[in-house]
Amino acid sequence: MSHLSPSELSILLVEPSDTQRKIIISRLQQEGVHAISTAASLAEARESLLRHKPDLVASAMHYADGDALELLDWVKGNREYQEVQFMLVSSEWRQEQLEIFRQSGVVAILPKPFSKDHLGKALNATIDLLSHDELDLSHYDVQDLRVLVVDDSRMARNHIRRTISNLGMRQIVEAADGAEAIALMQEQMFDLVITDYNMPSVDGLALTQFIRNQSQQSHIPILMVSSEANEAHLSNVAQAGVNALCDKPFEPQWVKKILYTLLEDQH
Repeated sequence: MSHLSPSELSILLVEPSDTQRKIIISRLQQEGVHAISTAASLAEARESLLRHKPDLVASAMHYADGDALELLDWVKGNREYQEVQFMLVSSEWRQEQLEIFRQSGVVAILPKPFSKDHLGKALNATIDLLSHDELDLSHYDVQDLRVLVVDDSRMARNHIRRTISNLGMRQIVEAADGAEAIALMQEQMFDLVITDYNMPSVDGLALTQFIRNQSQQSHIPILMVSSEANEAHLSNVAQAGVNALCDKPFEPQWVKKILYTLLEDQH
């Protein structure tokens, strides 16, 4: 697929406020997006999705008959809509309320009000996920790279898989936590590990420490994907031997740059 432009995107905007809908539609149109359908409730959003599958759902946090998490679960739980991306647009600032969306593989979380830059990055991330832009490496055939993706969220794993598949990676193995990842690494070799930080049982820090100190693959590049904002935790992770850190939700082009640097630097 060739690289898309914003004008080719189809967006479902789910927003109960008439005023907010008008503002967001205007901002989308300024970015070149004109294929915009709207819904004011969870029921209307589902009806719209059944009639037409958009490229992106841009959703407020709360509606009269439900919330964005219910809609996200419905979209991600329906195989027919696996290609549809999801963006939260909310004035919510509490990290514990936003964390579940970060862990669910949303393409972006936009504040209210959002800036032109915020919206532009979100639309570009959506385009990157819908396009294919294979990673061009000097020392590897990207399709031969063996990648281990570790995250306790199935939706987050799906999002990571989709992102790196679009970069040309085909040999992807998934683990639901660090313990499962350790078992897999004791059985087979990998070229790259992409892991979450917060996981039950064995977290990303413990997994990194195992890889660097106890495994037969101690030099494998490790990319940690995390919404963890605690600087002490991140410092511990860096000292343990993580090669790069990336925020959730992450931008595909940023991931591409990180992976290019990690994999090229191995030679």
